[in-house]
Formats: sequence, C-alpha cells, structure tokens
Amino acid sequence: MRVSLVQVASPANESVAARRERVGQLVAAATDADLVVLPELWAPGYFAFDRYPERAEPLDGDTVEAAREWARRLGCLLHLGSVLERGADGRLYNTALLLDAAGAIVHQYRKIHVFGYRSREAELVTPGTRLDVTRTTLGPVGATTCYDLRFPELWRALVDAGAESVVVPAAWPAARRHHWQLFTSCRAVEEQILLFACNAVGEQDGTALGGHSRVVDPWGEVLVEAGTAEGITSCEVDLGVVARARAEFPVLRDRRLGWSTAPASK
Repeated sequence: MRVSLVQVASPANESVAARRERVGQLVAAATDADLVVLPELWAPGYFAFDRYPERAEPLDGDTVEAAREWARRLGCLLHLGSVLERGADGRLYNTALLLDAAGAIVHQYRKIHVFGYRSREAELVTPGTRLDVTRTTLGPVGATTCYDLRFPELWRALVDAGAESVVVPAAWPAARRHHWQLFTSCRAVEEQILLFACNAVGEQDGTALGGHSRVVDPWGEVLVEAGTAEGITSCEVDLGVVARARAEFPVLRDRRLGWSTAPASK
C-alpha cells in the first residue's frame, strides 16, 4: 500500500474554518494514497487551550463532515488525526478517527494518556477508557495519540487485540524530537508492527512542533521520515512484513506470563 503523512501547522492567527479549507487542499494532493494520516488536534490547535471550549465539536461537526468528503473524493482510508470532541456528556475528548473510502467512521479512539507537563490538556480533556482494533482493507489497525507513545503497556494491549498496524497522530514538540524518534522506533520493534506517526509542525503559543513524521516497520527500519515543513510525505509499504517478521523472529510468541514479583529488599 501507499501511505501519505500530512504534516500541518496550526498558526494562532488562522481561523478553524480557513485551516480546514487549507488542509483539505493539502489532503486532496494525496491522490495515489491508500491511507492518509493527519496530526493531533490540527483543527483547533493543540496548544490553543483557552479556545478549547469554543472550538470543540461533536463527531458530526464541520471538521468530521469535511473529512468524510475528503475520504470519498480520494477513495481511500483517511485517518483524521484527532479532533477535539465535545461528547454527549458535555465533556471534551481528544478523539482520533479513521474514515473509510465511503466517509464512514470505522475506528475511534479517545486519548487515554492526556498530557499535563507544561500543557493544560490534562486539565481540560477527559481521558478515554477504551482500546479497539479495527479490521480494514489494509489489515487490523489500532491507534494511539502522542503522549501514549510513552506507555508500552497500552501498545502491548493493542497487539494482544490483533493490531498489525498502529496510527499515531501527534503534536510533539521539537524540544523532545529525539524522544519522538526513539519511541516510534521502539514501539514498532517491540510490538512487531507497522507504525504510521504523523506529527504537527510550525509554532503554537510559543512552542515549536517537531515534525519528522515517519513510517517504521517491525524491524525498526524507517521507511520514510519528513522534515519540519508542512506538506505530504509518502512511501510504499509491504503489509506482509508484519507476518514475516513475527514468524522469523517470534518474540511475541516467546513471551512468558504468570511470573511473580517481590518488593525491593530494605
């Protein structure tokens, strides 16, 4: 398959409506993709915390409705990154969405590990409580979002649920870019998956976003990596690499469970 990662900037002086239109034009250029991936909270802007209440949308809001049309026009899977969802309970969620070629939502994931370090996300956003894996035309796919990269138990749960590919939208700062590269490679290798990670770019509220969106295979090979500019980065991916890697080097099969632990000695 061919995957296209669309890095997006979210400048403070741009309205959400103008950004949707601009991003729609970017996405429209990925005409040969089987999967298109966008970053985390690109529409409201991750760091626009003071505007979260006014920019939150239900899942039938303008951003998702625009994305449905983008997916239909491209005729491919479209991972919308994440949207700032206002749930039926009135709470805000950081919700990642995958749409099929007909524009239907086939997978959604509310970010479980909301971020609190120099961020108000943990103050404003309710953590999710559920992980799912969805069978698609490109095989079984799961998702995590940004900070979730630092919690390997979440990833192992996705693999136990059958995931062979995981999509990661992010708004990861440039100051910790090395961690971004480290964790995306590590998660792909330890879980023997294809990992599609799309990061934001530009500056938001004084924070530079890191870019360097990347595709990593189960052997840790970086199939493509973007720079720090807005735009599309694409590559061809052999979906069979996951099965071959797991058969040749069966680390998941060799996992031993049921062992006990003891507290540290005094």
